[in-house]
Amino acid sequence: MPHPKTVLIVTDAWHPQVNGVVRSIELVARELERRGIAVKLLTPAEFRTFPMPGYGEIRLSATLTRPVYDRIEAAAADAIHIATEGPLGIIARRWCRKNRFPFSTAYHTQFPEYLRARLPVPLHLSYRFLRWFHGAAAYCLVGTPHLKHLLEQRGFSNAVIWQKGVDTELFHPGRRDQLPYPGPVFLYVGRVAVEKNIEAFLRLDLPGTKVVVGGGPSLDRLSAEYPTAVFLGPRHGEDLARLFASADVFVFPSRTDTFGLVLLEALASGTPVAAFPVTGPIDVIGAAPVGVLDDDLRKAAVSALEVSRAACRDYAEHFSWSVSADQFLKYLPTR
Repeated sequence: MPHPKTVLIVTDAWHPQVNGVVRSIELVARELERRGIAVKLLTPAEFRTFPMPGYGEIRLSATLTRPVYDRIEAAAADAIHIATEGPLGIIARRWCRKNRFPFSTAYHTQFPEYLRARLPVPLHLSYRFLRWFHGAAAYCLVGTPHLKHLLEQRGFSNAVIWQKGVDTELFHPGRRDQLPYPGPVFLYVGRVAVEKNIEAFLRLDLPGTKVVVGGGPSLDRLSAEYPTAVFLGPRHGEDLARLFASADVFVFPSRTDTFGLVLLEALASGTPVAAFPVTGPIDVIGAAPVGVLDDDLRKAAVSALEVSRAACRDYAEHFSWSVSADQFLKYLPTR
């Protein structure tokens, strides 16, 4: 299949959000542009927005159908990828269906599980919506084989693997520095929100210091309830990379992530991972000697101190955005 000349990516997740969805879109777009493919983005930055109920850091687009249609048509793309299931994604899906324009989608977030962590919404209702949304796509891109299997059990028939990559130039062991906290340093990076299960990390009886990087709706409460942990707020770029490299163990307490790009960023920095044996860590870490997966998160965190940092870096170098872009293009239908 010939590669498209112009790709339109529609996403409801965009700056100032800092998360794996936004980074994945940015990095695959950068790789496509390196190959001479023009990438156009349709994001909430072009519209008035309102805070998502219960999660003010996420801004949703407040727009009517026509302005979105106009921007899709003005893009004149020969391929469309819809990255999220929010207002822009739903309107873009409608335009594609109306115009018989094939498209791909991506399943970045275990939305039903996230929603259930906040509201008493039955999983079967959320998954019914997701089957409707993604079922119209030629392909639904998912991050791991384990997640693909789980979605197939939920009735998805078009799920395919889109392996994520890592920026091995930014995230590098050479950025390791002495942090001003008693060691060993156990690091968490990500949204500070209930669905991330951060308290499973904060409650652990660990030596040294627990460091939390990121912002979110639970930040004020958790920083008050766990005063011995260090909460640094959001960090970016080289500052974030230095923290990844300077930690002794990266702890990933989430049980609901679809992939966990931060796992690769930690490994590329030479920092071993401790996590539960669930979707995301199972596929990224598996049996590789670069971390410890255990239902006892404390045991995993302490054991990970013995993991070779050199092995972590070597393993991460196999995950490139070039390979990720190859898969993205493979499952991107053109008209």
